Amino acid sequence: MNKEELEKVEQLIEQKNSEELKGLLSGLHPADIAELCNELDAEEARFIYLLLDNETAADVLIEMDEDARKDFLEILPSETIAKRFVDYMDSDDAVDIIREMDEDKQEEVLSHIEDIEQAGDIVDLLKYDEDTAGGLMGTEMVIVNENWSMPECLKEMRIQAEDMDEIYYVYVVDDDERLRGVFPLKKMITSPSVSKVKHVMKKDPISVHVDTPIDEVVQLIEKYDLVAVPVVDSIGRLVGRITVDDVMDEVREQAERDYQLASGLSQDVETDDSVFRQTTARLPWLLIGMIGGIGNSMILGNFDSTFAAHPEMALYIPLIGGTGGNVGTQSSALVVQGLANSSLDAHNTWKQIVKESVVAVINATIISMLVYIYNFIRFGATATVSYSVSVSLFAVVMFASIFGTLVPMTLEKLKIDPAIATGPFISITNDIIGMMLYMGITVLLS
Repeated sequence: MNKEELEKVEQLIEQKNSEELKGLLSGLHPADIAELCNELDAEEARFIYLLLDNETAADVLIEMDEDARKDFLEILPSETIAKRFVDYMDSDDAVDIIREMDEDKQEEVLSHIEDIEQAGDIVDLLKYDEDTAGGLMGTEMVIVNENWSMPECLKEMRIQAEDMDEIYYVYVVDDDERLRGVFPLKKMITSPSVSKVKHVMKKDPISVHVDTPIDEVVQLIEKYDLVAVPVVDSIGRLVGRITVDDVMDEVREQAERDYQLASGLSQDVETDDSVFRQTTARLPWLLIGMIGGIGNSMILGNFDSTFAAHPEMALYIPLIGGTGGNVGTQSSALVVQGLANSSLDAHNTWKQIVKESVVAVINATIISMLVYIYNFIRFGATATVSYSVSVSLFAVVMFASIFGTLVPMTLEKLKIDPAIATGPFISITNDIIGMMLYMGITVLLS
């Protein structure tokens, strides 16, 4: 909605004009209503929710921004949350909502869920780590037994489908509830009615374990072009499924986290977060950068005599620092991307370093030669700056390339998010090392 439409909604809420506001909302998608609620305060959003039917209200709540949703849920009684929202959600969406609450409120909401089976599913899902397949999966599936005949299978599918919004796959299990295959809907039409499910199913379907990390689930769905993937426990029993829309939400959130880490933000923040939260997210790396800058000044302060003899050397301090930071960031960004999409394995560290070294030699040679030509024309062939800057640039580019490759791969082995290596950490380190190399080489060549 634009500003004028938002003001109209706020005016209708203030006037408590339910009929006109209800007519306005009736033509909107739940995602659009959620976007509207994000712009309103909790009490205004509450007025809108009272005008929606239960299923639409549940869909809108799922689509809301996390912070706005949290503020909204805080003003609602636990019973209302359970009966007005959770009862009309898929289990994975309900878990996402309840997981945001403190333990006391979680217990209160769960106690008000009338469907004991649904409440039990939510309790079971809350036990899983939210960054694993178990924490992301839902339990709503159409499941058939491998020993059923076609008429029996069709009858059971109709019963199960009544309580579901979407059917992606029909999963086949044995008598012990272990996943055996996927039942193609086409076979239901083309196969004789006397056939058993196990004779027409696709065996050995692609599945994930409950403890599989989310990033591996994402890669699997992307690789095999799946719209959903079944989740099994340690003995192969089918316990849930993950749909592509759930995965896309995780991909977006992970991309946002990685981008913020690479930008030097120590925690997840939004533009509408408080000044205090934004400050605490930005300040740590700024302080580290300040310490790095002081370290640089201390390094340069030890070479007063060198600058006195060759004052033109000071002109190239930004070039050395900037080039090292850029090269390091480029190398680390490529490695982080490769690790994320599995095109690069952390066990192939030395192979990647050798490859990066070859690229670095080419880049360093070209950059150093261009700078040498410039200094040759400006200062002459015998000037110290003509060759010391070029040699220093070559050394800095080589170091930054190798360091930018080694750090994220090491972090990956240590189970630390390698995206940290694409941000200020690389730039600050390369800046300090670059200055040390620059001044050291200058002294040696003077």
